[in-house]
Amino acid sequence: MKKPAYFIAFTLLFLLGLVSISGYWGYKLLLAQEELVRRPDFTLPDLKGKNRHNSEWNGKVVVVNFWATWCPPCIQEIPQFVNIQKKYADRGLQFVGIALDTPEHVKDFVQRMKINYPILVAEEDEVIEVANQFGDHAGVLPFTAIVDRQGNMVLQTPGEMDQATIEKIIKPLL
Repeated sequence: MKKPAYFIAFTLLFLLGLVSISGYWGYKLLLAQEELVRRPDFTLPDLKGKNRHNSEWNGKVVVVNFWATWCPPCIQEIPQFVNIQKKYADRGLQFVGIALDTPEHVKDFVQRMKINYPILVAEEDEVIEVANQFGDHAGVLPFTAIVDRQGNMVLQTPGEMDQATIEKIIKPLL
């Protein structure tokens, strides 16, 4: 049976649209790879009050996670971060937690959860400013950024992350 001309024209237009859209997103992806976003520089105190500058982790793949002890999705993802840090530390991975909370709450939480990576904590406005520099313009917790060995941000994402997703992103960078 012969197809009507409008059906063939519609199909051709649909395929042309698909090709255009995929070409557009391919082009955007190419541009995104060329427009590397450098990680911001910051200095914040750790739980002992010692100022830590992110340059101390130069040359490593760094996962920066903004979190709080009162944030349920943050609490869910931290044990996975502990596992990933332990698994890949010797390959050049470094998690850094930046807590939006009081030092007292954070210290107790870190001990309870046996967190094995640096935790930084500062005044709320300082933490929010650093989070904003990393791309968390909406103030969402948790918020995670992954930085490659050259200091380029390869991921900036709000919300809870799982171990499989993080491993998929970091393995090629290690």
